[in-house]
Amino acid sequence: MARKETAADAANPGRLKQIALTYKMTRKADKKIGLVLAAVGIVVLGVFLAIGFLIGHPIYLGILGLLLAFLATAIVFGRRAERAAFGQMEGQPGAAAAVLDNIGRGWTTTPAVAMNRSQDVVHRAVGKAGIVLVAEGNPNRVKSLLAAEKKKMNRIVADVPVHDLIVGDGEGRVELKKLRTTMLKLPRVLTGPQVTATNDRLRALGDLMSNMPVPKGPMPKGMRMPKGGSPKQR
Repeated sequence: MARKETAADAANPGRLKQIALTYKMTRKADKKIGLVLAAVGIVVLGVFLAIGFLIGHPIYLGILGLLLAFLATAIVFGRRAERAAFGQMEGQPGAAAAVLDNIGRGWTTTPAVAMNRSQDVVHRAVGKAGIVLVAEGNPNRVKSLLAAEKKKMNRIVADVPVHDLIVGDGEGRVELKKLRTTMLKLPRVLTGPQVTATNDRLRALGDLMSNMPVPKGPMPKGMRMPKGGSPKQR
């Protein structure tokens, strides 16, 4: 029991510190975050208190309003923090890989399966929707990378649907903040065992990560591909 209590006590300061850090990071991009959160909490609590006085149960509805005010504030904070994070990542090489890493259970992601010297890059995700190739970079240049990778996928796993997405602003592209939602909306056509089999077959291909150390998440702007184009696939 003592060990469990100690672990819980140690975890609480960690969570509070993480929340405080998230708030500070969000406030840099969203100056009004404090006022917005305060307004949401006050409005929700005020509404329930008013209803409580009208019906003669201010204490009961006040407590309920306090809990719901906290919940509403947490939801608004989470959404604005997510929006601020996407805003900071927007346009950075490797930003799409960071989103794919957090897409959720049921997906296996492989960052940087193809890349050129200009840092245009293609990531791969495999799930019940099939194979999704996500490209980021110049839309004109990434099309050739996507076409080559899609041709490879169709040759190795011809019975699995292959989708391709280009991250960015403009027609025919998907905004970074909408990437996860777009992928989760794709129709599910594979079973769990089929997803596993597909991953096993693709794992045999190897990828760029096996030949070149590329960090997860946004990649350094000074990073350059070695001469000779893309590394050889295993």
